[in-house]
Amino acid sequence: MSLRGQIRKLFRLFLLFTVLVAVALISAITTIRVTIHGHQETMPSLVGMTLEAAERAAGNLGLIMKVEDKVYSAQQPANQIVSQEPPAGTRIKMGQHVHVLVSLGPPRVAVPNLVGSSLRAARITAVQRGLSVASVAALPWPGTEADQVVAQDPPPSTANVHTPTISLLVSLSEEPPAYVCPNLTGQPLVRVRRELEKAGMKVGQITPIPAENIPKGNILFQNPAPGSKIGPETVFSFQVAD
Repeated sequence: MSLRGQIRKLFRLFLLFTVLVAVALISAITTIRVTIHGHQETMPSLVGMTLEAAERAAGNLGLIMKVEDKVYSAQQPANQIVSQEPPAGTRIKMGQHVHVLVSLGPPRVAVPNLVGSSLRAARITAVQRGLSVASVAALPWPGTEADQVVAQDPPPSTANVHTPTISLLVSLSEEPPAYVCPNLTGQPLVRVRRELEKAGMKVGQITPIPAENIPKGNILFQNPAPGSKIGPETVFSFQVAD
């Protein structure tokens, strides 16, 4: 075979190889696109369906439906879907979660006035009215007994409630007054004891310690330490010069 014939043969082989590579590449790209988009569906509208029908519709598309909450709705009867996420028309994949709110029907609950009740009585009243206590916070509240409801959300007489829950704020017992402990070292114990007892505080253990050049009975060390927080029930102990 002449040199020119060999070159033509090699050229034809190269051209054939190039065509085969191009076909394989196009086939691979097509396969990837089909894989990516083949399992996608269009999200249907679940709003207005019953919970059971919506679960079936989602299951038929390979979706997982999660009920996020149940709310009162004047538009949707009880047990029907009020809203969904993702919304209808969204492109979705199998295995994706769909989050929905389910209707409890029109609001039928007038929120009672629980302020002034004990927490236990407030819980009982809420249950009797078809409500549940969602959360309870507690704060010191001057002028009230401990465990008494001082505020609520929603407020009393609210009719347009969104969920059958109520949150309460209850009082803690008043905190006793607190003071910063003064520095009593170097002062005569007799005078310090008199001032502390006048303030309603107590003096406990007294420990004499030999000390030079310090008047007998003067305070050398104290407990609680100066600057610490003290109250009416604090008991002081001292080491005094002997």
